[in-house]
Amino acid sequence: MEKVLNSYESLFIVDLSNGEEAAKATVTKFTDLIAKNGEIVDVADWGKRRLAYPINDMNEGYYTVVTFKSEPSFPVELERLYNIDESVMRSIVLKLEHEPVAKAAEVAEEPAAEATETDAE
Repeated sequence: MEKVLNSYESLFIVDLSNGEEAAKATVTKFTDLIAKNGEIVDVADWGKRRLAYPINDMNEGYYTVVTFKSEPSFPVELERLYNIDESVMRSIVLKLEHEPVAKAAEVAEEPAAEATETDAE
């Protein structure tokens, strides 16, 4: 029987009170977990950003967005692990209705499309 792989996107904000290196270690922990249980399409490391409103008296957090494919049971477990880890301030996992594409691939394709248009003129 063929495995069903759905596309997901996960955003999580890590607490910076222990330093940026500790935040990067938490990001690595979760990206490794996702890679172990699925297939990572893209990781957008937004870095240190100001929060829209204070969370636990913190005004800044370390943002990371991971686009991945996995079996339908894994995102529930991922959300559970986000909630257990005290360094994760907020998180969300969304199921994507479209096929995910790596952001770097989209940027690489755009100049090539422009070059062909100018060559045709």
